[in-house]
Amino acid sequence: MAELFRELEKYRDMDYYPFHMPGHKRRREASDGALSESYALDITEIDGFDNLHQAQGILLEEQERTAKWYGSARSYYLVNGSTCGILSAVFAVTKRGNRILIGRNCHKAVYHAVYLRELDAVYLQPEILTGGDGWNFGIAGRIAPETVEKALRENPDCAAVLITSPTYEGVVSDVARIACIVHSYGIPLIVDEAHGAHFGFHEAYPPGSVHLGADLVIHSVHKTLPAMTQSALLHWNGNPVQNVNRGKEGADGPGQNLADRRNVERYLRTFQTSSPSYVLMASVSRCMEIMQREGRERLDRLLEYRQVFMQRIKDCRYVKIFGKEEDGYTAGWYDPCKLVIGIADGRMTGRELYDVLLGKYHLQMEMATESYVLAIVTVMDTKEGWGRLADALLEIDKGLDKTEGECLGESRQIKGGCDFWSRSGLQIPESVMTIAEAYEAPWETAALADSAGRTAAEFINLYPPGIPWAVPGERLTEEMVKALLDCDRLRLNIQGVENGMVKVIKV
Repeated sequence: MAELFRELEKYRDMDYYPFHMPGHKRRREASDGALSESYALDITEIDGFDNLHQAQGILLEEQERTAKWYGSARSYYLVNGSTCGILSAVFAVTKRGNRILIGRNCHKAVYHAVYLRELDAVYLQPEILTGGDGWNFGIAGRIAPETVEKALRENPDCAAVLITSPTYEGVVSDVARIACIVHSYGIPLIVDEAHGAHFGFHEAYPPGSVHLGADLVIHSVHKTLPAMTQSALLHWNGNPVQNVNRGKEGADGPGQNLADRRNVERYLRTFQTSSPSYVLMASVSRCMEIMQREGRERLDRLLEYRQVFMQRIKDCRYVKIFGKEEDGYTAGWYDPCKLVIGIADGRMTGRELYDVLLGKYHLQMEMATESYVLAIVTVMDTKEGWGRLADALLEIDKGLDKTEGECLGESRQIKGGCDFWSRSGLQIPESVMTIAEAYEAPWETAALADSAGRTAAEFINLYPPGIPWAVPGERLTEEMVKALLDCDRLRLNIQGVENGMVKVIKV
């Protein structure tokens, strides 16, 4: 592995003069400091370095090694992130106007694919998770196989199924059972496994969806592995299915692939840049080499650090970590790389905890919601980093040992909290029109406080993670509006609401 990186280094030190793109001409003075080293490696598709859109040389070899490592039939390097992998996968297995079954908790890129392909989306509702000690984190959980089976019985004309596993918070679905059910209906399963690029290489971590039978799997290698931002992978599993018996499991066998590889490659050429970054591709190559050589050792170390961390904070009275053994989401059902941290009794909101960790302790969390913060840990985290987080949480917990009247948390003033999914029981709003129809319809702005009963003309979601509360074409409910106003009060990052106004379909 990492042949691409080594070849780029070798070429950097040769005397070839570049009368070609990019315009910086690989000259270090085009930038300053450490960034200048990247400029020296940044090339285009010149002789000897292959072409990502028709790989026949070094890039083909790198992708074949990656496929072998993950166990897929084909693996493709992505330099436009998981987003282009999701778009390509959805387009490859659907036709314009088809119906598709997707998890409601999918990333916004999935919804963009639905919009661009003008698909009719049917939603799969995940479970609502709290925690073993009763503290309500309000996390979207697994997609149950029974939920998929029921939805397919009611919508037998679906062209494909797409789920997210693991979720942003690390919850894993039973992909093997879901794949078997989906294949029994003669359609492909796409798994957005963006946060699970490290799965399948250690028995203490969940197995990867490639091995569990998904037809197309997308990985963001930059999220939990040592690769540069924007680098990702799309795996084509080549699952052949023959003599499909609708409604019954176990239809796998030799026959036609449910996801046409030529279609996948066609849409990768469409959604990927025609000028792929060799620096990004080299970072994927180098990442694969590190994981192949040191991955198991590093994954072991991560577990050791987590165990020490959990032992240190076990006596905290208010700091709560989702994913403990009593929550029932370990041993293959929960990703150890995610730390969901909440404060009990409403003594701090997630946003307040986020601000304290950042401002006082200089610890930058991945995201904040109304009830928790999310920390992502990886094989590159250090013992010092884990220790600093434990020290901070112990000090915060001690400071919260006050009477109820002295509590800092604003969430105690918000009846029921402001987690919309928990309060609404994950009820999906009424769909008035498809996303594509809503985007084409005339729209106007309305005050969020007065928008109940109106039809959304834009996505409304907290970011991160970008999972929509309201999708264009759905009717806004009073409960949703109240939850959004509460979230705004707690200074959460709401996309689709600007200066208290939302876009709605014009009446």
